[in-house]
Amino acid sequence: MAAKRYIISGKVQGVWFRASAKQQADSLGLTGFVHNLIGGEVEAFVQGPADALLAFEDWCRTGPPLARVTHVEIITQPEDPALVSFSVLR
Repeated sequence: MAAKRYIISGKVQGVWFRASAKQQADSLGLTGFVHNLIGGEVEAFVQGPADALLAFEDWCRTGPPLARVTHVEIITQPEDPALVSFSVLR
């Protein structure tokens, strides 16, 4: 297993990015969370098999149809065994 944090920039708030990220993560069997940041970005902490993380990463570069992603920062993180599902944080 691996874990990564993604900071997604662009038009990513108010376009169903978090809900779509949850659908993506659930379909890939990933755990973690996603939430909006004050600066207009979306942050996701995601963990699971490396190939599933790569698929999630690819999805983040485009996001849902209404999003306009301009940059994705990727930071390798230690795993968090307490996370057993994927959540949208408010």
